[in-house]
Amino acid sequence: MNTRPLRFFHRGEIVTVDDLPPTTTVLQYLREHAACTGTKEGCAEGDCGACTVIQAELDEAGELQLRNVNACTQFLPTLDGRALLTVEDLGGPARLNPPQQALVDCHGSQCGFCTPGFVMTLTALYERHQQAGTRPTRPQLADDLAGNLCRCTGYRPILDAGERMFDAPTQALDRAPIMAALRQLQQDAPLHYSAGEGRLDAPQSLAELAALREAHPEATLLAGSTDVGLWVNKQFRPLPHLIYTGRVAELRTIRPLEHEGRPALWIGAAATLEDAWTALSEAVPALRTLWKRFASPPVRHAGTLGGNIANGSPIGDGAPALIALGADVILRQGTLQRRLPLQDFYLGYMKKDLRPGEFVEALQVPLPDASWHVSAHKIAKRHDSDISAVCAVLALQRDGEVVRDARFAFGGMAAIVKRATAAEAAVRGQVWSEATARAAATALAQDFQPLSDMRASADYRLQVAQNIFVKLWLESGGGGAVSVWPSAEVSA
Repeated sequence: MNTRPLRFFHRGEIVTVDDLPPTTTVLQYLREHAACTGTKEGCAEGDCGACTVIQAELDEAGELQLRNVNACTQFLPTLDGRALLTVEDLGGPARLNPPQQALVDCHGSQCGFCTPGFVMTLTALYERHQQAGTRPTRPQLADDLAGNLCRCTGYRPILDAGERMFDAPTQALDRAPIMAALRQLQQDAPLHYSAGEGRLDAPQSLAELAALREAHPEATLLAGSTDVGLWVNKQFRPLPHLIYTGRVAELRTIRPLEHEGRPALWIGAAATLEDAWTALSEAVPALRTLWKRFASPPVRHAGTLGGNIANGSPIGDGAPALIALGADVILRQGTLQRRLPLQDFYLGYMKKDLRPGEFVEALQVPLPDASWHVSAHKIAKRHDSDISAVCAVLALQRDGEVVRDARFAFGGMAAIVKRATAAEAAVRGQVWSEATARAAATALAQDFQPLSDMRASADYRLQVAQNIFVKLWLESGGGGAVSVWPSAEVSA
């Protein structure tokens, strides 16, 4: 297997790197090797947005796709075949670009440490809306800026700048040289990169990935590196061999299909969180709020739904939604494919039914028909970009007033994401009423004995999870009010 340097477009030219360890982050490269210090390091874990850059690549139609991502968690070899844009690529003192000028005009910067990250997110947003001929609302701007934190200015002038930048004469990015370079990079062979004691393989076909994984079951699979990046940044773990899934086109596919006579979605394991949740929320609108609160745009642009599921965290927000919808996980080992209900994939804390050399190929998600009511809830200390204390997705199927079926999935309540089978049994076959919802809430204490940790106490988790059934009752046509549900009575 022939190795080669990694190659990407940056600062107006194709850059070649052959001597940096594969776990070098994009942020480390910029600040320590490329003399591009406009990009800042804040949290080094993808929370604050000070390190935001734009990653660009050609989509299936040959158009340029720009996405803001965190440089602190992205490993440099994942840029191979792509373009990297930083604040140095935008307007300078002689002529600022519209987001930069708007931030100046609206007094959107004080200490300035976070400002380059805001500029990059606003630039990606500006370019996207200019291409589409649209203009975002103020709430949409707030959603797009959820991954960028400011300690001193406050968000009002920054949001003002986001609105103001569309009033300026259009000054779009010159895409032609970027696209020409990316078309040239498309001719490169798949990346097999070695430097120091590290190695990274980036296969470009599903067959090559399966063969590599089967031959090297001890290697670390790398998708969006929004979690794996922290193993290096925070835990200082050595990762001698990485197999990167982000160049396998088959794994990035999202397509509709039919399974057992029902419409479903096929979501490849390397499809980004943003693309996957966009498709899911279009098919199941009740998931839209959960999508907008799942991490932040820079994390969702890099991370993958397959990686979120394969990680198996009990506080991951992807699994409750997919389990409530009855999703299957598609596993692959060499040429063999195995299908498993996602709820059976998790065996214990961070333990999965995953054989040596096997990996997640896709998720197949049945879509609910009109007889189902889906209710999704994320409870966390912050509204945006926070880890759940409890994540619950409740799916209720009714035949008239009678509950035909129920799928209640909870994260944050146990060592794994799991269904509340006692609560489901309490409603199945019953007339849907406030009393039935009360019965499900009471039964929840049989399903879960949650732990206390820094995010929430056990009592709080159980009480708030039980109270979600109040919302389910009201959302599903239960009227405008309910009688008081004392926590002691519900938990009894």
